[in-house]
This record gives sequence, C-alpha cells and structure tokens, in this order.
Amino acid sequence: MSDPFRHHPRLATLITPPEESSFRDFDPEKMDDIVRENGGPADWRLSDQAREADRQKTLENRWERDLWVFAYGSLMWNPGIHFAEVRRGFAPAVERRFILRDKFGGRGTCDAPGVMAALEPGAGCHGLAFRIAHTALEEETRLLWRRERVGHAYHSDFIKVETDHGPVEALAFLANHDAELIVPDLSHADQVRFCATGKGWLGSSFDYVANLAAHFAELGIEDPGVTRLLEDARAFRAENGA
Repeated sequence: MSDPFRHHPRLATLITPPEESSFRDFDPEKMDDIVRENGGPADWRLSDQAREADRQKTLENRWERDLWVFAYGSLMWNPGIHFAEVRRGFAPAVERRFILRDKFGGRGTCDAPGVMAALEPGAGCHGLAFRIAHTALEEETRLLWRRERVGHAYHSDFIKVETDHGPVEALAFLANHDAELIVPDLSHADQVRFCATGKGWLGSSFDYVANLAAHFAELGIEDPGVTRLLEDARAFRAENGA
C-alpha cells in the first residue's frame, strides 16, 4: 500500500489519524441538548433520511471510482476518514470566508459566538485534497456526510481543484446562504471577536484558525485572510484577557 503522505511527508504529524478522531463515532443526536441550550431550533439538523438522500444523489454514478474531497477548514487536520492520498490543492473558483457564526455550541455559544470557515464562489482557495479509495466509499462517505451535513450550513457539490500532480474534480461542502449560521456580511471586527472568544464542544475558534495557519506554514502557503484574522484575534485576546 502506498504511503498517503508521500507528496507531503511532514503532514503526517499535523493530521489526526482517523482511528483517533472523535468524528469516527460522532452522533448528531448527542448535540440536540447542547443546541437547545443555545437557542437552536428543533430542526437544526438534517434527518438521517434527508442526509442519506443527499449522499446518494451527490455520489450517483461515482461509486466505482476513487473520490477526491477538498478540505479547507478542520477537515485539513482532522479529516476523520481513511484516505489513500493527500495533496496540496488550489480551488480556483471558490474562496474561504469566515462567515459561519457558530452559536449552537460547536465552537461558540449564543452568548459568545464562534466563527468558522465556509466556501463560496470567489477568487481561489488553498487547501488539501484527500483521495478516498472507491472500495472504502460507502463507509467513509457515510461518516463524512454525518459530519459535514449534520446541519443546514453547507451543501455538497463538485469543484475543480488544481494539484501539483494534475487537476482533479473534488467533492466540497459549500456555504448555504439560506442557513441561519451563515452570515455573508459578517464584519471583520465580529470575526475577530468571535475567533478570540468562541468556544464549544469542538474546541475554540481561535485554535481552529491557528490550526489553519499551521498547515499553511507547513505547506508554504500564504493566506492573508487567515494570517490577519489570527493576528487580530491574538491581539484582541491580549487586550481583553480572553
């Protein structure tokens, strides 16, 4: 079996092994009480039937070939899936924006929201592309959908991703502007405050952005948006004792 990190050996120390990932046994129902405590609606998550229907529709006619998945947020360091290969990737038609205002308990609460990234049409986005072997698609995509399509914030689609070893078509989870947690006009000041103070069962928003920055440093990627947000959030924490 080929080493999945053969293109980027040092990423092996930055990516959580799937068997150590809490997302392998993630149960969306266990979040119901947390979401309710933070004022979330009863229908905050997709039903199992709706999630499965979306998975089947998205992957229709794709079960007999390997699947590429584009990671631009926490999937980069904790994909929670078994993958056969990882490559540095650039998606030219979309961009990463910190417009997911998390107030349901993941990386923020209703009293102290957090912030996470979402993918939108735009000027380009650096990230990682993970290849799942077709023989593992059933199990790995089931886990992936249970994580990324737990709620309404994202929708699934395929995008073009450029890699050093050729272009690929990759599955991506993009922002759903109809979702309550997606705030397209979220100001930089709010992004900074939410990043500096938001915490939840997934961890802190600050660590989320810091992890992005660490991966980009390892890959030699310059992302001014991530750098600025992290620096400003760090300054906010220093000034406010957060």
